[in-house]
Amino acid sequence: MRWTLWIPLALFAFFLGVAGYMLTQPKDDSIPSQMVEKQLPEFELPAAVETMPGASSADFIGGKPKLLNIWASWCLPCIAEAKQLEVLEGQGVEIIGIAIRDKPADVADFLERYGNPYTRIGADDISQLMLDLGASGVPETYVIDAAGKITYQHIGDIRLEHIPLLLEKLDEATQ
Repeated sequence: MRWTLWIPLALFAFFLGVAGYMLTQPKDDSIPSQMVEKQLPEFELPAAVETMPGASSADFIGGKPKLLNIWASWCLPCIAEAKQLEVLEGQGVEIIGIAIRDKPADVADFLERYGNPYTRIGADDISQLMLDLGASGVPETYVIDAAGKITYQHIGDIRLEHIPLLLEKLDEATQ
């Protein structure tokens, strides 16, 4: 039964072939959200800093579409996206922030160092809203239309090349 000696080599060749095939396939890094096209969950969060109001789901009803930005002072990608959020604010975008598991002094320090593009910042001390939204981490940004419906989710930090897409999604949410 010398053919049984070839079985390990055949299995190794098979796994090598599968691995090679998988490595040549294009990367799909999109994560489909379960909340897009659904109503923003009901919430009411206290202020993350004394100088600004807290945030609630009612803040998204009426007016124009807004961005909901989930972030934290301890998050390095949040520092990287701070300048882009200020660019969006400068273009008339209203951004409501949710600080995740943060201390008021740390939030205030972050805003002083990196700028404050927010009209409101709610404190999500136990990450409940983050979980309700199905967020995978910080930062994450959502486009919310005037009826309070989530129309788009951006996972990760906002970079300069993402600004046109977010402006387009905000414009689409207006219609």
